[in-house]
Amino acid sequence: MVNLTSEGVVDAEDGLPERRLLNAIIELGGKVELKIAYEKSRLTSKFEKIALGWILKKKWCVFDSKKRLLSLSSPKKDIPLGEDEQLLKYLFGKKQVLLDSIDENRKDSINILRKRNLLTTVDKISRVFEITKLGIETLRNSYLIQDKITQLTPNLILSGKWKNFQLQEYNIQAPVTNVWCGKKHPYMRFLEEVRTKLVTLGFKEMTGSSVELSFFNFDALYTPQDHPAREIFGIYQVKDPQYGNINKYQSALQKVKATHENGWKTGSTGWDYNYSKREARRLILRGHGTCLSARTLLSKKFEVPCKYFSIARCYRPEVVDKTHLSEFNQVEGIVVDEKLTLRDLLGVLAKFAIEVAGADKVRFKPDYFPFTEPSVELSAFKKGYGWIEFGGSGIFRPEVTMPLDVDVPVIAWGLGIDRLFMMKSGLTDIRDIFSQDLDWLRRKEVI
Repeated sequence: MVNLTSEGVVDAEDGLPERRLLNAIIELGGKVELKIAYEKSRLTSKFEKIALGWILKKKWCVFDSKKRLLSLSSPKKDIPLGEDEQLLKYLFGKKQVLLDSIDENRKDSINILRKRNLLTTVDKISRVFEITKLGIETLRNSYLIQDKITQLTPNLILSGKWKNFQLQEYNIQAPVTNVWCGKKHPYMRFLEEVRTKLVTLGFKEMTGSSVELSFFNFDALYTPQDHPAREIFGIYQVKDPQYGNINKYQSALQKVKATHENGWKTGSTGWDYNYSKREARRLILRGHGTCLSARTLLSKKFEVPCKYFSIARCYRPEVVDKTHLSEFNQVEGIVVDEKLTLRDLLGVLAKFAIEVAGADKVRFKPDYFPFTEPSVELSAFKKGYGWIEFGGSGIFRPEVTMPLDVDVPVIAWGLGIDRLFMMKSGLTDIRDIFSQDLDWLRRKEVI
């Protein structure tokens, strides 16, 4: 089968590029500068060289390359349509034409137009079936096929007509129309599952505002105000209002101030600088969920031992890529008990990675955070993903717990729950978690 391409349809209507260039030369007197001929023909730059090449190949014109002049090869201005042009006109308006129905003398034009991407040829197979003598004989000797019914109604039973019918067998593999029922977003379901698991393990949930005081996001976590330690991650500052009210935390503020300046009674030397209460009042978007842990410890609403968690929205000016988002969720947790050790923390982290994210194995390596010592980074491995960093953890330093009037060990962790879900659900790009791909959202299994 032969049919025109979209470009072929245009050329069938308007003429081949070389024909349009020829008409322009004729209108301009038969001899003209190449540039003027192009302008008159209104050809796009894509087809100018094509038109020049074919007009010379067809010997309709001659070209003086020094003077850049095009002249008609013959004084005759009525140049008839070539075989290729006639074929275009013949195919125009027809959906498809059988190759065998085209004259043999036009077969060369088919190859030329196909190379010029003006037409395509498609092979189609036609099959004819004829019943054999054996088939005819089989039909003659076959039984009468009964009509089939799908329901045995009371009327059919009472009348006895059911004897004249055959019951249709149910085909449980027959295709059916997809019904896209409403369901929760896969990621929201995952967050609820994690929340439920933690509650069943005895954890209580911590909540708080996305707009936070710098005091809780940094200062209460022993992160100095003017020091590279505060650059462990970037933050967004609130433009209006710039500062919040910290009056209700004056007692803790004084202890944190002393700890930063000289170590207070923690046994530390502190950071040795002049602490600014004004900077402590600075409003920012929460950079990590650990600020909720600081608020909880300061609230004194807990009893030792206790366990708390939060699933907190966090904000950092990150460069967005396949493993980083500027706005993300973090699962934060603390456990407060007199007998806690680093081994307890590692056990909790391993359980998270394997049971929640479906990781094959985990690894820990030393890390640095101003508010924990020792500090540990958790990474998890899964086939097809390699090693993915999930987050940091550690045991709160005395410089954190003592100003908040906590005198027992506190283990803490903050993990990127978006990455946990990414590994759990088989995604390779963290941006796909918030995908608007309806097909993925519809077909994603309900775990």
